[in-house]
Parts: sequence; structure tokens; C-alpha cells
Amino acid sequence: MNKQELIEKLKDDENYYGKFGNQYLSNSDIKALLTNPLDFKKPSAPNPAFVVGGYFHTCILEPNKLDKYKVVKSSTRNTKVYKEAAGEDICLLESEVDQIELMREKVMQNDLFKNLITEGSVEYEKPGLVELEGMQWKGKCDVINYSQNMIIDLKTTNNIHTFASSAHKFNYDSQAYIYSKMFGFELVFIVIDKKTHQLGLFDCSEKFLQSGQNKVALAVQAYTEFFVNGDGDFSQYYISKTL
Repeated sequence: MNKQELIEKLKDDENYYGKFGNQYLSNSDIKALLTNPLDFKKPSAPNPAFVVGGYFHTCILEPNKLDKYKVVKSSTRNTKVYKEAAGEDICLLESEVDQIELMREKVMQNDLFKNLITEGSVEYEKPGLVELEGMQWKGKCDVINYSQNMIIDLKTTNNIHTFASSAHKFNYDSQAYIYSKMFGFELVFIVIDKKTHQLGLFDCSEKFLQSGQNKVALAVQAYTEFFVNGDGDFSQYYISKTL
């Protein structure tokens, strides 16, 4: 398959997140490769924050797919009602859905943000591929606004005033670097504070992108050491530092 055919196949979530997509590196692999290679490609256990974040994105970008989320009328996840309805799954609480709907309204009431997300030639949840440091990387951006030559990524945060430091902690710098190379446009983050509903627009400095590039290079170095040149014997893996 040529590159365009591969990207077309990645539009299907089962391919993107399944065996086919696992042949590529992605920004979600950065944390494991830089902190604990033993966790590389291990499926992360679902958690409420992940489900809430997914609903927020779907609510804005693909509202026609909201029915894939199960909502339970319960005050917490510890009630009998919730446990019986959810089983082994993680479901959304009705109060969480109400909060997300309110956050969506706040974002879309802002004229600039609404225009960036919906006006002109836009595409949502677009997958892509790019070669970086000799390895193939996949990605899926929230929004590409071709009219603005811009990639838009939606983020929620617990404190918008510390988002700049959170962006490094959660590897948004490497995400911005990978996506800018992958799609050829500048990336900006549209951010909403989950508590205060304050909005923010964060663009990426050269220093921020350089930080992301450095992480990508170190991640490829670790991947090559352990999974290309290594024998897979992690019993010999240890951290060595001078205190």
C-alpha cells in the first residue's frame, strides 16, 4: 500500500488503535519510552479522566458518535446503581455529561474558537504518517483548518494558569512537533479550565517545538536500543544515575 492508502486505513479506529496501527510509533508511546520501556505498547487501563476527555472531544467534533458512550444516573461510581449498570466498563456520570456540555457551550460561544473549529475548509480526526529520526510515526489531529493553515488540538486542564508546565509534563511539546511535521501546519491548543471554564489559546514557540523534537529523538534512541538492536531481555534493564 502507498502512504495515502495506509492513512485511509488508519481512519478506522480499530485499525488505528489495533494491531495495524501498532506498527507505528506515536506520541502516546513517548512517556513509556522515556520513563519505562517495559510499559511500551502495553494497553493502559481505562480511567474516568480518559472517558471524560473522549466525550469532550466527541461532543465538539463528532456529536453524531455520542451514542457510543454509556451514561449512568448516579452521583458517584461507588453506588450500587452505577456498579450494576457499568459492570466492568467505565461509564459517564450524568453530572459529568452536564459539565462537558457546558464546557462545549463555552468553547463554541467564543467567536474565534468557533471559527477556528468550524469555519472554512476543516477536517476532523484526521490521521497522518510521517518519518522522524528514521522511524514511522502515526498521529490523529483533532482539527485541521486548511483555510487558516492551522492544526487545532482541544485540551481540558485542571488549572489553565499552569497549562504551560502541564504541556511539558504530558508531552504536548512532542505532540506539537510530530503533528507540525506530519501535517505541515502550525499547531495551536484550545484549552478550557474544567473548574473555572476559563478559555485559553496557546501557540507553540520554537523552544517548545525543540523540546518536543528532543523527546522524539530520545524516544527513538530508546526504541532502537530495546526493540531493534536489543534482545528483548528486560531482566537486564536498570536505571543508572549519580545522586
